[in-house]
Amino acid sequence: MTARMEQRFADVAAEGRPVLVTYFMGGDPDFDTSLAIMKALRQAGADIIELGVPFSDPMADGPAIQLAGQRALKAGQSLAKTLELARLFRAEDQRTPIVLMGYYNPIYIYGVERFLADAIEAGVDGLIVVDLPPEMDDELCIPALEKGISFIRLATPTTDDRRLPKVLENTSGFVYYVSMTGITGSALPDPSLIAGAVARIKAHTPLPVCVGFGVKTADHARAIGASADGVVVGTAIVNQIASSLTEEGQATEATVPGVEALVRGLAAGVRAARLAAAE
Repeated sequence: MTARMEQRFADVAAEGRPVLVTYFMGGDPDFDTSLAIMKALRQAGADIIELGVPFSDPMADGPAIQLAGQRALKAGQSLAKTLELARLFRAEDQRTPIVLMGYYNPIYIYGVERFLADAIEAGVDGLIVVDLPPEMDDELCIPALEKGISFIRLATPTTDDRRLPKVLENTSGFVYYVSMTGITGSALPDPSLIAGAVARIKAHTPLPVCVGFGVKTADHARAIGASADGVVVGTAIVNQIASSLTEEGQATEATVPGVEALVRGLAAGVRAARLAAAE
């Protein structure tokens, strides 16, 4: 699994640009539409796909992603169905890395060994489990690494140089730098501060550093991509999906095309990022 992630970063680095990492909530607004969205993300230029696992108590997520999770749960989405989304996507695409992002409770209930076996079978490459600190690595992180699944850790502006080595100790795949404190979907921070933060993390690890939280436009992607190995976009995509739905929360003809158009623009911004840095 890790090999697919490493290959994608290597291929994109050879193009002289950062990767575009796109997040959406599995099952939002329904299973079939979210599978179409997942395929559209790749077609529009996403390099890595973060597939959200809905959870009833998403403490680190902003309102947009919380609502997406509620829509998905209402439509019957589960961890098992989210793995099925990955499996169906992987049947057509053997190259794009898939990262499951969510919380530990659904995995714990599912059973760690069963989950890891099913994740591997579905073609999952990495995990982001936001409520498992490094002190709990034996729960899931170490077993995942032993199975060849990357465990991607989040670093924040408040992760100081004493804490950072512990955070990075068993991290693999890439480091996800949360460019501000607070919940997802907040305002974009000063890009000049991001360059320093990325350099600080890179002093502790050879892993790529991807930056997210607050990226909404091609200009944002271009600015962040000038110093980061990757740009992560989530809330903007989730908001685009929500804006296309009926009052009852059902998909419309505009849902998938709207996501594809947004991501094409973001991809263009990412592809211009290194050029911007060189000017």
